Amino acid sequence: MIERFLHRKTLKADDLSDRARGGPCHSSGEAGSFSGRAGHRTLSFAAMFHLHCTKKLLDRIKPEIVAPGQSDTALGNWYATVLFWKPQVALLVSERTLLPVLMPLAPVATLARRFPGQLAPVLKEHGVPPEFIAQEVWRMDTVQYAKTANRSVVGILNEFVKQTEFWLAAYAYEKGDDDDLLAISAKLAETPCSPLYKGLISPDRALHELVKAGAQA
Repeated sequence: MIERFLHRKTLKADDLSDRARGGPCHSSGEAGSFSGRAGHRTLSFAAMFHLHCTKKLLDRIKPEIVAPGQSDTALGNWYATVLFWKPQVALLVSERTLLPVLMPLAPVATLARRFPGQLAPVLKEHGVPPEFIAQEVWRMDTVQYAKTANRSVVGILNEFVKQTEFWLAAYAYEKGDDDDLLAISAKLAETPCSPLYKGLISPDRALHELVKAGAQA
């Protein structure tokens, strides 16, 4: 099904990245489905994801805020905060897997549109199949902003913020370098995170379990 879907939409990785870096957002126009921890879900005309932002980030973006809901993506809702580095950086975390993604904050108005293009190389870095990446990015057609609603995920955000400073010092990473942000994101994903899980499981392992479950469904 994925090959047929991608063929119909002439969906290429470069097209996804270009759209996410600031190109116009388009709806898929066709229904689809995916399997995973959230079970089977049919996509509507315009697939959407929820971005839960901390107050300091919402104050920067000043978006229309909606009530919390469920995203159409396999990775679920995302939580985000801002790191006041020079240049400033956004940290986003998947609520379902706690997968972290670091990306440049500016221009803040296009953060959500640029995010899928930043997520794709992170997923590739973790060895996620290209079919999963293409579908996930395609489902991030539009965004709805919401306030933070999960204290455990906010706690993980705060912990990751602290750990980024360690990785910056340990490897002399540059705060504004895209490759270094990707490397730090990968390092953070190896962190055991117990609050949302019964055992000590890291975001990278949770990601692979989700992808595997979807492939077997």
